[in-house]
Amino acid sequence: MKIEIEHYANTLTARIIGEIDHHNAKKIREKLDTSIENLKPHTLVLDFNQVNFMDSSGIGLIMGRYATMSKIKGQVRVENVNPSLFKVMKLANLEKISVIKQRGEV
Repeated sequence: MKIEIEHYANTLTARIIGEIDHHNAKKIREKLDTSIENLKPHTLVLDFNQVNFMDSSGIGLIMGRYATMSKIKGQVRVENVNPSLFKVMKLANLEKISVIKQRGEV
């Protein structure tokens, strides 16, 4: 698992590379929370282009970042989600708290 963070024009983009499971979700969460705390972006973009698996820890990761961003009146977008993860996110009703876009969706 690897995470690349970029901040530009009040948007914090986190490119997550690898699987999101209970073993590595904590590291992702800590890095994101530190960046959000330091940069206070208006928008957090979680780029799932290189994520092919996540367990319930991934859902918790998204929900937790929604709560963190809400405290600073920010928003969360989840982008480049593969079709199978998109289904899981919809079943978890994550579209109620975040914009979720599949790979190739504009």
